[in-house]
Amino acid sequence: MRSLSSRLLVSVSVLLLFFFGATVAVLDAAFREAGEQARRDILDGQLVALLAAAEPDDSGKLVMPDRLREPRLERIGSGLYAEMRNMEGEVLWRSRSALGLAVPAGVVPELGNHLFARESLDDGTPLLTLSLAVEWELDNGDSHPYVFKVAESLDSFNAQVAGFRRQLLGWFAAVAVAMLVAFSLLLRGLLRPLRQIETEITEIEEGERSSLSSEFPTELTGVARNMNLLIDSERARSDRYRHTLDNLAHSLKTPLAAMRALINDNRDAGFGQRFNEQIDRMDEIVRYQLRKPAAYAGENLVLKSVSVEREVARLIDGLGKVYRDKSPRFDVQIASGLQFRGDTGDFLELAGNLLDNACKWCDRRVRVSARPAIPGRAPAGGMVLAVSDDGPGIPETAAEALLKRGMRLDESTPGHGIGLAVVKDIAASYGGQLAIARSSLGGAEITVTIPPATATKAD
Repeated sequence: MRSLSSRLLVSVSVLLLFFFGATVAVLDAAFREAGEQARRDILDGQLVALLAAAEPDDSGKLVMPDRLREPRLERIGSGLYAEMRNMEGEVLWRSRSALGLAVPAGVVPELGNHLFARESLDDGTPLLTLSLAVEWELDNGDSHPYVFKVAESLDSFNAQVAGFRRQLLGWFAAVAVAMLVAFSLLLRGLLRPLRQIETEITEIEEGERSSLSSEFPTELTGVARNMNLLIDSERARSDRYRHTLDNLAHSLKTPLAAMRALINDNRDAGFGQRFNEQIDRMDEIVRYQLRKPAAYAGENLVLKSVSVEREVARLIDGLGKVYRDKSPRFDVQIASGLQFRGDTGDFLELAGNLLDNACKWCDRRVRVSARPAIPGRAPAGGMVLAVSDDGPGIPETAAEALLKRGMRLDESTPGHGIGLAVVKDIAASYGGQLAIARSSLGGAEITVTIPPATATKAD
């Protein structure tokens, strides 16, 4: 069974069957015990009445009156029987109701003791019997032992028990069915939000909705919020997929132009080395740009923890080799244990573009700082990354234009004009933002703020 409703209904049915079965068994046992105890009390009263009715005759023998006060003992086949025997088992008297029947003698109790027993007639009729052995003392001082015995047929009692059991099972079955129907209706209402989520996801797949609604119970609010976050993140990544080939082609323009110039001037003494550098650069660009779609497609939509300090150190080490002629000095100030919650490639592209721009435009110094977005929050609770340099800076009037793809301030400087636009897109996909300001070093300061994952906007 793949349906959650079916599993719950079957589980509840099994529990009801178990508990109701146990309840029926307990009530049935209690009813039988109470019924048997009532019949024992009745037999005990009948036995006392027999003892009270017995009288010795003139010859000293104990006899019973012709008619007894209990009418059932006078009616043949009434189901209530009585008899008196001597200690040898010889029947001295038998009630008129036992005419034609042979009440079994059974076990003779000790003198003065009562003995309840279950016996049966020759035709198999079950009996509940009570026997009492007494020593009867006559007026002349003689005494004789007698055994008084009363018996009652259990046919009517067993019929009552069977009727009670049928009634009990019928009522409990009706209650169980009513409870299952009520539970099914209740379950249908409780699972309506899940069906709503399923419907809205289908509408999103068909392009009829852009995100899940927010009208869900408290237990599902977090699911809907995180689902919207993943949908928005995936949509942003999908947009980046479309730009990947454009970025790749745009990025290869400069190395191709440089290679064309080197080929035209192959008499340059450093031709081979510089030509190989451009080839290596093109190879790295191709591998980096084409690696992103494959990585995004193969990963789950689960946010990972990326060590900011470790990845920034790797980027700085690589950029130090790329800009070895300029040899920029890096000032790194990163909060201990700070982590970026997201894709490793996204962080490398974000921080790499910022550091590359800073190295490209700086005179000698580049400063990198990173801290949690919310002071006092856990190291993975968002991030504020700031990269500044001591270069010419960015005019306020041009800051907004630089965030558009393909926009550059200085066409003579190698570049693609898409670095800050890519950074802005990545930050936006995590619910963050980018800000451009004047650095205390004299150049530009680019600040990227990424909020905690649970605080990102999901709609």
